[in-house]
Amino acid sequence: MSRRKFIGVTGGLTFAISIGGIGCTTLGSSRKEGPPVVFNAWVQVRTDNSVVIYNPAVEMGQGSMTALPVILAEEMDADWSRVIIEESPIDRETYGHNVWGMGPWMGIVGSIAVHGYFDRLRIAGAQARKILMMNAAKKWEVDLNELSTKPGLVVHQKSNRQLTFGEIASFGTMPAQLPEIGLEQLKDPNDFRLIGTVIPRRDVPEKVRGEAIYSMDISLPDMVYASVKHALINKSTPFLLNGDEVSQMPNVVKTVILENGVGVIATTIQSAFKAKDQLNIEWSSDVLASGYDSQMEALKYPEAIDDSTIERKEIVNEGSVENVKGIVKSYTADYYNDYTYHAQMEPLNAVVSLAKDKQSAEIWVGTQAPDSALRDAAEALELDESQITLNRCYLGGGFGRRAARDYLVEACHLAKAVDKPVKLVWNREEDVKAGMFRPATLQRIKAGVDVDGNLISWEYCTTGPGRGLISTGSSIRYYDIPNQKIEAKHLDHGIRTRSWRAEGHGANKFAIEAFVDEIASDQKVDSMEYRRGLLKNSPRALAVLNRVAKMSNWGKANVANRSMGLSFAERDSITACVCEISLNQNSGKIKVHQVWMAVDAGIVVQPDNATAQIEGAIIMGMSSALSERITFKNGEVEQSNFHDYNVLRHDDAPERIDVEFISSTEHPTGIGEAGLPAVGGAIANAFASMTGKRLYHMPFTTVLVMEAIKA
Repeated sequence: MSRRKFIGVTGGLTFAISIGGIGCTTLGSSRKEGPPVVFNAWVQVRTDNSVVIYNPAVEMGQGSMTALPVILAEEMDADWSRVIIEESPIDRETYGHNVWGMGPWMGIVGSIAVHGYFDRLRIAGAQARKILMMNAAKKWEVDLNELSTKPGLVVHQKSNRQLTFGEIASFGTMPAQLPEIGLEQLKDPNDFRLIGTVIPRRDVPEKVRGEAIYSMDISLPDMVYASVKHALINKSTPFLLNGDEVSQMPNVVKTVILENGVGVIATTIQSAFKAKDQLNIEWSSDVLASGYDSQMEALKYPEAIDDSTIERKEIVNEGSVENVKGIVKSYTADYYNDYTYHAQMEPLNAVVSLAKDKQSAEIWVGTQAPDSALRDAAEALELDESQITLNRCYLGGGFGRRAARDYLVEACHLAKAVDKPVKLVWNREEDVKAGMFRPATLQRIKAGVDVDGNLISWEYCTTGPGRGLISTGSSIRYYDIPNQKIEAKHLDHGIRTRSWRAEGHGANKFAIEAFVDEIASDQKVDSMEYRRGLLKNSPRALAVLNRVAKMSNWGKANVANRSMGLSFAERDSITACVCEISLNQNSGKIKVHQVWMAVDAGIVVQPDNATAQIEGAIIMGMSSALSERITFKNGEVEQSNFHDYNVLRHDDAPERIDVEFISSTEHPTGIGEAGLPAVGGAIANAFASMTGKRLYHMPFTTVLVMEAIKA
């Protein structure tokens, strides 16, 4: 049964509330059987007392499928046990956000879901609640102000009467205009009954039972399979030398030339993979990335910092670093990080079924940006968006990679080549070799302190590929340093870069926090105390720092052969992290034993889930800080799978991770990425505390650690 038909036959009130902006208007309603006037509703009350809430955000393990409906249900006073969560239609005008001025857009990146939709969903819920009360007041012929609500009920206390939401849906009507609700009319956070409580995620039971549908699970009648051999050097174009021969292989249907690779379509995925490996392709060599050596190029980054011919992008310019008086000691250091691969659990894949008349299509895909995916698919299939049904599937990991649509566009082009549904699957080797990466960057920092050891001058420049990706996290808005100049210099090596969990914060916060720690050490000041001085004018940030000091019992004597390090960071939410490590002096292996992290994320909608997100980000931060690196030789990625791209293993996980949130009534901030940026600095600073040596290159591989020890 189609969703449109499903809604039509259930009856009830449909609140079609557009939250593209704070102002909302009535778009349509449905009470009787038959299709609603407008399908794009945020919430529908049915006569059986169930409440359908439409979720606009993709679910990729971060919990937004539950968190966003909780926000609306809170203000509506819906009975959570009767809430049904459905995916919203792909309609950017109605369901998009505009947090960064890019909207309306349905992309979920940068931990934006709760932060981006919070106020608007609360208003939508409050409007739905008020309309229910208006209908009850009219039926009872009482003043609206005499009514109140309980979960799923409208109550008239004077007459001891009540109506369920479902009963109201059986006779209620929609007003010509939705009631205006200002932010000041919303619930006091102290009155929340859903927000801030532990509510089980709706997606987890499906996943535990194996019922959750990922695009990898889709199987259609007469479906064929595709694999693509991509250019090992980005943007090289292919010339297939043995197409006829490969086409004659068992189960092979067709070979297809694509812009940056050759696709093989076969009746089984194994046959597609096997045939792909037999492709003999001659590649063009006149591309920018040809000959690129990431490790050799990194040696030139200091020259790029000094090169006045390379355009600098100004990030912050406060005070005057050129005319600072009172500097008694200056510091400078360079920090470097390698490229990093997304390593999402589910390899990239998509299913495209193009009608035989080529006039319509149905798609199954896991994507972080469904409206952008629909747009790009329509362009690739030469159809209008209205001619395509795009089914959003669960994502087996996103981390920014699935905000790109290259794999979906490939699947569309392959589907155009045959009269059958096509499932495209990138195997892990293709995902690594032809991936998109967090940029390799260099951070140069110069700073000056006054006679009291206070930082009074701060110059920061980061360089590398990736444009805006390299500068995120470079600002230090909570640190009180009067003279600051922060810049970025983009370099183009022809390498594909992409947002990676927390973007540039992982690299930039490592550099900032390692440098601050080095200055504190040289000034003979405890690193916690030194940061307290820097945060003296930022009470929320200072509270986070003090909380982690208490959690970790900072200042206690170290356990034998262990040492602790501190780092402060912000990625929307504010975090402070302490790591306790040990070091194998013979192998150079760093072992993280305990991690403490304090977080100020404003109002936390789902505390249990938020803790899990921070824990996951800490683990990912450890992995990227200790071992993950992509390198290029002659323009090609040298790694190919998890045997040589080293992600953190189970036996390297900490024995203990403690996470605490600061109680707050402030607007929610992003959580999914917040736990990552502070980890690298905390580990590096613990290493310095133990050895007296500094780490300037992330990840801290055993080779680099041994070099630092011997330096």
